[in-house]
Amino acid sequence: QVQLVESGGGLVQAGGSLRLSCAASGGTFRFYAMAWFRQAPGKEREFVAAVIWSGGTYYADSVKGRFTISRDNAKNTMSLQMNSLKPEDKADYYCEADRKYFGSNGDQYDYWGQGTQVTVSS
Repeated sequence: QVQLVESGGGLVQAGGSLRLSCAASGGTFRFYAMAWFRQAPGKEREFVAAVIWSGGTYYADSVKGRFTISRDNAKNTMSLQMNSLKPEDKADYYCEADRKYFGSNGDQYDYWGQGTQVTVSS
């Protein structure tokens, strides 16, 4: 059973930066594809970015060029560097993991964390 714990959320002004982290335990981290999803109040969960075991990445168009996903297999952690934040980036951000799936469908990931809140003021 994999446990995921997100951290790093907070309040930032538009144009600012935040770095989210996801710490994983309970599994062989390097075998898992990892992803970030987000959900704003009243909206559907939305794919943000994913990273496969080898470091290959995949981004939603809405964050491409502003966000960078990365992983450290030695430390069992994944990060999301968010730059040039916009008010529309405000959401709860969730870390997800799966051994077999790598993509943008959140329902395909078997594990997820409790989320961390990101608020962007205009």
